[in-house]
Amino acid sequence: MSLFRQAVLLFTLNLIDAFLTIFWVRNGYAPEGNFLMATLLNMGDLPFLAVKLAVGIVAAFSFWNWSDFKLARFGLSAALVAYVAVMGIHILTGLAVAGVISSSLIHEVAAWSRAVLILFF
Repeated sequence: MSLFRQAVLLFTLNLIDAFLTIFWVRNGYAPEGNFLMATLLNMGDLPFLAVKLAVGIVAAFSFWNWSDFKLARFGLSAALVAYVAVMGIHILTGLAVAGVISSSLIHEVAAWSRAVLILFF
């Protein structure tokens, strides 16, 4: 996959994450795990969405624009891996909301994912 397509995929995953997060939080199914983003979400959907999308655009553009550097290519790959993991959490949240899996499993997965993210970021 070309680096441009990877950057577009990164932004697309960021956009999906933003809308799913608003849906889960506003309906009381899940909290926002990022303190800064939770603060913005408490201010309203528009501030949250504006910052989330601005960060996504800047990140995707930066990774693509400086793709000649190994660090940018690595960063893009790492960001995609992180967002795929986030999408997995959204899927598990949806399954828990639908009653397919227990919410205690979601809490265990959330604790595990936080521990993994702390190690890498």
